[in-house]
Amino acid sequence: MKSIKKEANLVNKKLLLRLDLNVPIVDNKITDTTRIDKILPTLEFLINQNTRIIIISHVGRPKGKIVNELSLKLICEELSKKLNQNVKLFSKNIKEIDSKELFNNNDERVIMLENIRFYPEEEENNEKFAKHLSTLADIYVNDAFSCSHRAHASIHEITNFLPSYSGLQFDLEVNALKKITSEIKKPITCIIGGSKVSTKINIIKNLIPKFDNIIIVGGMANNIIKFMGNNIGKSLQEENSDKIIKEILLLSETTNCNIIYPKDVLVGKNLEGDPQIKKLNEIESDEMILDIGPKTINNIKNIIDKSSTILWNGPAGYFENPNFANGSIKIANKIIENNKSNKIYSVAGGGDTVALINSLNAINDFNFVSTAGGAFLEYLEGKELPGIRALN
Repeated sequence: MKSIKKEANLVNKKLLLRLDLNVPIVDNKITDTTRIDKILPTLEFLINQNTRIIIISHVGRPKGKIVNELSLKLICEELSKKLNQNVKLFSKNIKEIDSKELFNNNDERVIMLENIRFYPEEEENNEKFAKHLSTLADIYVNDAFSCSHRAHASIHEITNFLPSYSGLQFDLEVNALKKITSEIKKPITCIIGGSKVSTKINIIKNLIPKFDNIIIVGGMANNIIKFMGNNIGKSLQEENSDKIIKEILLLSETTNCNIIYPKDVLVGKNLEGDPQIKKLNEIESDEMILDIGPKTINNIKNIIDKSSTILWNGPAGYFENPNFANGSIKIANKIIENNKSNKIYSVAGGGDTVALINSLNAINDFNFVSTAGGAFLEYLEGKELPGIRALN
């Protein structure tokens, strides 16, 4: 991939910049600006290069129809404030825009087109639509890694019609993922959670040959605890997961990867209940496993201390209730401690993990925190992403 940072001749060029500004909006207010904040360095870099920028993005899933509640107007206003300059929302039908209509005012530097997913051609990866988009600019830049697992017109097909580059945030994401998949500094440990083993099986299978330790926590660990012959009471579990667990354990044995699961847990009678520490053979039928116990926390902290690289995807328990957030917080704090003393390279991703790190105001205390969701997970599975393939 060619990075836009290495392109020498950008002055006075018009750029089509694909961003992911799909932020949560509740009661006409943006509740989390993380995705906007992350792309500010790219925008500031391009503005300083005296370019004219046409932003393409989406919010929600309008399914090819105009949905007023999913307009980019609020995001446009937020971006104007953060950049300290006017960002104009150009709401005319994209298929009818002529490039001569754009940037008629000499002071205009940044324009945003209305939600690209208002057009069915976007998700169809329509060639004619992509070709028309290309007539609006001189250069295409993809800084939406989180959308790059989709073969959409503004991600994939567009690269056939314009010189195409990766953006600064895109580069950071790919470089961070390379450090945990191909350019690894060992020992390397993955802490992985979530509710279902089946949704993460391909990630685990892809990482086992490369990783020294895979620590399974959260709802996924309940299935292993049960597989090992323990009662898990009313705990979250996935039916018919024994075959998957056997597969994981067998593969780990042949590749010398350690699979670690909880040795003690915190249980409650319900999600709002009081926590009780239990050994695995002490769990009663009316109890739910909701967090990892102190022995398990200490074991994980020791493994982090012996690791040079950490990937974290999925909290250790039901962290929404502070009574069951201790395991996740202790993991986060240990990674942060080792990060600050430059002992490890740390990458975290996944919606719940990012929410937890955000709640601790610790986004900047990890080497990289990915907000890419599906693209992040598919990359870890070893899949080729259409957005990366297109830029190559």
